[in-house]
Amino acid sequence: MAMNLSQNMQDYLKAILLIGRDGTASTSDIAAKLEVSPASVTSMIKKLDELKLVKHESYRGVTLTHAGRKVALEILRHHRLIETYLAEALGYAWDQVHEEAERLEHHISEEFEDRISKILGDPQYDPHGDPIPSKDGRIPPTTSERLADAEREESVIIRRVSSHDNSMLRLLTHHGIGIGSTLRIVSRNEDVRSITVRHQRKIIDLSIEICGHIFVDRYVGTTRS
Repeated sequence: MAMNLSQNMQDYLKAILLIGRDGTASTSDIAAKLEVSPASVTSMIKKLDELKLVKHESYRGVTLTHAGRKVALEILRHHRLIETYLAEALGYAWDQVHEEAERLEHHISEEFEDRISKILGDPQYDPHGDPIPSKDGRIPPTTSERLADAEREESVIIRRVSSHDNSMLRLLTHHGIGIGSTLRIVSRNEDVRSITVRHQRKIIDLSIEICGHIFVDRYVGTTRS
C-alpha cells in the first residue's frame, strides 16, 4: 500500500492530512508545509489525482480520497509510533524525535509497526501529545483550546504542543514544562504579547506565539503550582 508509493508522494499525502481544514488543503499551504514551490505542488497533485489518492478542484483546494487518507494515516501512525518509541525506549528528548521519525517513517514494515506498538502498550498519543491513529485509522480525541486563549486565574493542564520547533521545545523543557504540566495563568500582558504563568512555584513569561502552539484542558481540582 504506502510502500508502493514514492517517499515524496507519501509526504504529500501526510501533509494534506495534517493541514487540511474541513478536509481540504490549499496548494499554497501544502507548498509552505513541505517547503517546495507552488509549481512542484501542482505537478505532484496531478500525479496523485491520477492515482485516485486526491481530488483537486480549482479554487477549492485538495482533498484526500478514501485510499489517500488510508495511506496518509498509515504514514502518520508510523511517524508518531516511532517518535514514542524513540522517547520511551531509547531516551530521546521530545525535541529530538521528530527529525528522526521523518527519516524512518517510510521504511518500517507493518510487522515492525505492530511490534513497537505492542511494546509501548498501544499508545494513543506521542511525546508532543499528538494523537496516534489506530491500526484501523481512528484518531483519538484532542483538545482544541489554546493556552493563548486562557483567562487570568485559570488553571490548565497541557495536553499537546503542536510545534516541532526545537528551540521552543527546549525552552519549555528549560522551564520544566511538558505534556501533563499544570499551569496557572497569572496575567495576560497584551502590550508585550505574552502570558505570565505559574508552574511549580516558578513565574514564567511565555510569548503569545508559543502559547498559540500549546493546547490545554481546564484543570478541575486543587493545583499545587
